[in-house]
Amino acid sequence: MLLQNSTGPEDLLGNSSDLGLGSVEQVLVPILDILILLLGVGGHTMVMVILCGRQRRGVTHIGQFPQTSMMRKGTDILLLALSAADLLLLSILPFHTVAIAMQQWPFGDFICRLVSFLGSACSTASVFTLATLAVSRYLTVVQPARAYSILSPRRVSIAAVILWIPACSLAAPQLIFRYVGTPRQAPDGLACFAFLSHQDQLIYGVFHFLMAFLLPLFTIAVAYGSIYMFLWRGQHAGRAPQVERYQSKVTQTSAMLVLAFTLCWLPSYGLTLALVADKTSGATGTSPRYGPISVFARFMATSSTVVNPILYVLMSQKFRQDLLSLFKSRGQRANGALAMAAT
Repeated sequence: MLLQNSTGPEDLLGNSSDLGLGSVEQVLVPILDILILLLGVGGHTMVMVILCGRQRRGVTHIGQFPQTSMMRKGTDILLLALSAADLLLLSILPFHTVAIAMQQWPFGDFICRLVSFLGSACSTASVFTLATLAVSRYLTVVQPARAYSILSPRRVSIAAVILWIPACSLAAPQLIFRYVGTPRQAPDGLACFAFLSHQDQLIYGVFHFLMAFLLPLFTIAVAYGSIYMFLWRGQHAGRAPQVERYQSKVTQTSAMLVLAFTLCWLPSYGLTLALVADKTSGATGTSPRYGPISVFARFMATSSTVVNPILYVLMSQKFRQDLLSLFKSRGQRANGALAMAAT
């Protein structure tokens, strides 16, 4: 949904007739986008290097609980999939930045369709991956024997790829029905439009919200609710307190990823639903009164690509250790190269 929903933020690319807001957008949005792009690409590249290193070494950070190492590898694979989706989402951000800075869409019809499709597919694949992560956490904590037989790294990898099939299917209308046209508010410019009819916009917007946001979040809520109930009962029953504490910590980290995604994308989905329900917004899906709200919703949505690496550092001690080890190894290699050059 990074500026690509049916009438969503894609149609908020400076098409508002509020010229004052447009001037602010032309300056503020590119600055914020460059910051988000640098932080997002740097953060996710670092995450992928660390997670890929774990996979190559076959190292588990379970320590004294080796029986769950295989399932933890599956979790790392899903986190890799999340980072890959966010990096792909960041790759289309410059197109929107340029369009906002120019107050028109200069890239033509095909790029309009492709960028809208990729944005929708990536955000949907991310929430589907988070739902899969929640289900895998439920199986690992509540039904470990079943999880051990199901959550092999190979099966989790296949699942992470298959998730893109429904994500791309939900995004397909973006590829088919998007077009470049002239908005009413800016007759001398071009915009990347959504659907031709308001009814089509409404149907797709509501369906996309239900399938790509509400249903996955409901699945996630049920999974984590069941996990916390199980852990609460385990604390009172006195079951393996070390294992319980570890599972609780990992579950908290996973739950924070979901909460961050929800908070970042909720303004965008809320604005999308408001726009598709407003017949006065027209084909562009914009109205002057939505201007400041649209800027805020867009900023929150783009910020979602930066949040995950920050949460890994803040909430995972093992990730912090891996990060320090990565920096130390790079520093040692740099010192070695300088020493060789000096000789």
